[in-house]
Amino acid sequence: MKKEIILKIIEEYNRLRSPEATAKFIMKQNEKILINFSGPFCTSCGVIDYFEDFVIEANSNNLKLNIRDIDQINFNNYLVEFREETQ
Repeated sequence: MKKEIILKIIEEYNRLRSPEATAKFIMKQNEKILINFSGPFCTSCGVIDYFEDFVIEANSNNLKLNIRDIDQINFNNYLVEFREETQ
């Protein structure tokens, strides 16, 4: 998987969800991908929904991801670790 694919997914995700939720690429190392999510979010519908939406967007680009870890940095900022599914 190439970084360019991840950046394309982030671009589409942000087009559809920003400014409510904005994704930013942090790093990719082997199957591990770190994305920072920031924004005011709609907390009544569950913040995790935004991270699951990223997985759905990745799936539509033939990239199978799983959420591995969610670290809340502050009230409106999350660092999410995804792992690429390997066959």
